[in-house]
Parts: sequence; C-alpha cells; structure tokens
Amino acid sequence: MSKRYILAIDQGGSGSRAVVYDEEGRVRGYGYRAVGRICPQPGWVEQHPRAIARSVAEAIEEALTRAGVHGSEVIACGITSQRDTVFAWHARTGRPIGHAITWQDLRTAPLVAALDETPLGPLRRERLGQFPGAYAGAMHMAWRMRHDAAFRRAAEQGVLRVSLAAGWIVQALGRPSEHALDHSLLQAMTVYDPRRRALWEEWIEALSIPRAALPVARPTIHHFGELYIDGAEVPVLAMITDQQAALFGYDCRAIGQAVATHGTASFVNVVAGPVAPPQGICKTYLAWEIDGIATYALEADMTTTGAAATWLRDLGLVRRVTDLDRYAARVNHSGGVVFVPAMNGLGVPSEDRSARGAIFGLTLGVELSHLARAFYESIGFQLIDILATMKAEAGLDVQELRVGGGLATSDLACQIQADISGVTLIRARDTETTARGVALLAGIGAGIWSLGTMPVLVDETARRFVPQLWASERAARYAQWQMAVERVKGWARPINTPTAEQSSDEEWLLKHSTASIIEGQAR
Repeated sequence: MSKRYILAIDQGGSGSRAVVYDEEGRVRGYGYRAVGRICPQPGWVEQHPRAIARSVAEAIEEALTRAGVHGSEVIACGITSQRDTVFAWHARTGRPIGHAITWQDLRTAPLVAALDETPLGPLRRERLGQFPGAYAGAMHMAWRMRHDAAFRRAAEQGVLRVSLAAGWIVQALGRPSEHALDHSLLQAMTVYDPRRRALWEEWIEALSIPRAALPVARPTIHHFGELYIDGAEVPVLAMITDQQAALFGYDCRAIGQAVATHGTASFVNVVAGPVAPPQGICKTYLAWEIDGIATYALEADMTTTGAAATWLRDLGLVRRVTDLDRYAARVNHSGGVVFVPAMNGLGVPSEDRSARGAIFGLTLGVELSHLARAFYESIGFQLIDILATMKAEAGLDVQELRVGGGLATSDLACQIQADISGVTLIRARDTETTARGVALLAGIGAGIWSLGTMPVLVDETARRFVPQLWASERAARYAQWQMAVERVKGWARPINTPTAEQSSDEEWLLKHSTASIIEGQAR
C-alpha cells in the first residue's frame, strides 16, 4: 500500500510553516517562509493578504520537496493560524480588501475605551471568554467599518467576507466548502460566545459588523474545503487556533495538563475539561470539539518575549537572538537587574496594555550578560504570576509545564524558567507542537488515528528541567520583580485630550452601540 501523508500548516504573525508527517507521526519535510509587517504609522501594524498566501504556498512547496512527496500523496491537511488578525475579501471575486490589521496593532484603543461606557462593556469578558482589547479582531472590524471605505462599501453591498488566516488560506489557495471556521478560531475573532457556542448578536450589532460577512462555527475536525497542491485537491479536515493546537499537540488532554508556547509573545494554556470554568482574568477558550465533546482551556499571555529578544538583537546588543544564551551563561545571577519586557503592555494578571518595558537596577558594573540573564528570568517571573492566577480562578494546580517554541530550544532558558517559577519544565524532542497538533487532528479526520491510537510525544526521551533555586532566593527575586512591575504600569496612559479622530471614534461607537442594544432589548 502506498504511503499516506498529512500536511500541517501553521500560519503565524512572523512566518508561515508547513510540515509533512507520515502515518507514524514522524516529520518528513519542513518548510518556512518569513512574513513581513507594514507599519503605516506608529502603533499601526498590518499584513498584506496576498503576501501571507504566497508565504504559505512557498512553505508547502519546500516541505513537500524536502519530504520527496507529491501533492497526490497527501490525504489530508490541517490548518492552524494566528488569532485576531482579520483578513477581508470580496465574496464574488475572492480578491482581498485592504490589509489585515494584526493583533499587534494599537489603533483601536480609543474604541475599546469608548465601549466601557456602554451597557455591553461589563459583559464583554464573560460573553467572549476574554477581554477584547486593542488587539482584538472585533475591534479591528469595527474600526474598518468606520474608517475603511472599501471595507464598508463591500459590507453595504453584501459581498464582504472576513476570517482569520486559516480561512483566508483556503480561499486564496483552494476552494472552501463553506464560509466557516472551527469554534476556537471563530472565538479568536472576538465575536463568539464559547459557553453558548453562538455568535454574540448584540455585540456584533453594537460594533456594526455585518453578520453575513462572518464565518459559521464548525467542529475542530470537519471538511472545510480543499487546497490545490501539485494539481491535486487535498481536503482540509481540521482547523484550530495556534495556541490550542500546541496544547493538543503536546499530548495535553487531562485537566491540569499545561503547555507554554514561546513565540513573538508567549502563552500558557491549561486543560480545564468539558465544562467552562468561571470567567476570570484568564481567557477561556473552547479549545476543541471532537465527536460532539467540547474541551475548554484557560489561557494567559506574556505580551512580549520572542519580540523582546529580537529587539535586543535589533539594538545591536547581540548579533543573533541565540547569542543571548552565550552571554547569559557567563553569570549565575542577573546582578540585581530586572527586565520587564512590557513593550506591548502587561498580560495576566495585570492586564495593563498601557504598561511599557523597562530595565531596572542598572549600575556601571552591569554587563550584557546580566541583561541577557534578566531577560530569561523575566519569563520565569511571569510564569509565577500566570500559574498563581489560574489556580486562584479555576483551581488548576499545574505541577509540570510542557514547553515549546523558539525560546524553548535553549537549555539555559528552560532551566532558568524552572528555577524562577519553581515548576518542572518538560521539553520533547519535537518542539513544533502547534503544527503537530493540527496534523494529529487532520489525521483523525482522515481515519489514520483515533484519540486512543495517536502517536505519543512526551516519552522517555523528553528533557526535564527541575527547579534548583532555593525557595528563599526565589521569593527575594520575585519581590524585586513585583516592585519593577508596579513602576511600569500605566506608563503610556493618555494624559492629554484625545485627538479629533479618537473623539469621533468614541462618539460613533457610543451612538451605534447604544442604539443597537436598545433595539435588541426591545426585540
């Protein structure tokens, strides 16, 4: 019998990956293409839809070439993608409408603040499973309805279609079976209620987002359409958000099992089980639905990790991001330096997007080695905050943390995180767990595996990093971290009067959201 292969596509904010897996779950080919960002003005970050599609196509070609596999041998594809970055296109022509506003964009901050004064303001976190900040796809769509003439015109004509990168990839490189996303991706557009498993209609109306433009929700394993590869039509049998794919791909199924994924930002996800926990500061995601059974997960973020390492490189302090290891290894402490990498604000538990990054404790004796080590320690400190919040809010007590992503490839970074957080870290041989997760799901859809027969990732070959720091030393360093965090909070909070554009945005949202809510209540 001829070999059968699974293709996984992982489209992220920094690049697009394609990975070919065989029936044993082994990687046979890998392709990657970096993707650029467009910054029309400070605080604005966009991406070109066609460039994203092209990067995916090139990554697929590279992965298949390295695997020695033809498109006709690929029996299923799974797609996972970045969240909140919403792509728009014309329903009849398929042509993209403008650039996609990315999750790193801050232009919608005035709209977010304006919604605080509306009746829906206090309900947002509970209904959406998260607070829709300036990063959120719903806010981007509301902004475009206000300021993007082409976007608004397509909506008025009934030909607007919007989706995340996963949906756009099928549209641009294949044929969708319908305009759909899985539950997790639709929730990542911040228009979907994960507890009720339905769009939040009042919210959509309040933001003037056309409902007809939005995808419908489908299970994680579903026939979403086909991709055209080497003249073959490859069925897309799974979709899921990137962080939840990493959770699934790291063999996390039981309540309390957790993974930290380090990329441009870092995310901690913990399996919460078939019932959504009470809503707190942490995000509540409908992570996946298989055979009609939902699995929820708690998620918390560190806003800037890999991006901070890149920033250090761009400043010329190191030639390569990997050089941080070499410098951090020269010292066994940070020399009293505390690095708070809050360039995009603070995540859980502070949830302060007006915070900004800072470095404390500088003296003439501080060297680059101390700064590099302080950066690694900052990730461990944030793990303390996140895991304590999850335990307090949902009773989830994480004893071991599985790690993946770029920074997880460093032994030193993993050991420092374990020392500072007091939690054992586990790193498997294959750290591309995001692609692996969606490949496993697509393989289930194709009948290659079942939930009980999937290949296992965490085995005796996995590396364990056990905490070695005394508890008293950990507590002392954490106290310094807390002092530093308090000093960066609110740094970018506006102190001047709003601009004319900001004022008009606020007035527009207040008027439209209040009117929609009143109409909804009347019905």
